[in-house]
Amino acid sequence: MFLHIDPDNGLAIYDQIVRQMKYAVATGALPAGEMAPSVRELAQELAVNLNTVSKAYQQLQADGVLESVRGLGLAVAGGAVRQCKAERTRLVQDRLRGALWEARQSGLEEATLRQFIDSELASIEKKLCTKLKER
Repeated sequence: MFLHIDPDNGLAIYDQIVRQMKYAVATGALPAGEMAPSVRELAQELAVNLNTVSKAYQQLQADGVLESVRGLGLAVAGGAVRQCKAERTRLVQDRLRGALWEARQSGLEEATLRQFIDSELASIEKKLCTKLKER
């Protein structure tokens, strides 16, 4: 699949699964209506306990990201893409807000921050374009 579990990350493994599944939905890697791997398949692929994947899937269902399809398993819910994109946007905005607050509190000037942000965005765009060309 597309998930990568890092036991040393500091986040619970089930939480890593939840976050990465939501990210996959938000980016379109896991589109609405697509079936999620079974608990057994994902647990085997990630080399984690079945209960860990089950807990993550229960959370994803409670969050409205996955829905049960009778006789087949779990699929990405219809409104999940929009929901996951909005959640991802809020998360990034919160992180950026925190970083900018810390930078201003540290005495960095607004002009310096804007210059840094512009430079970093340009660098990221260049890397993304290179990555797309490699595919």
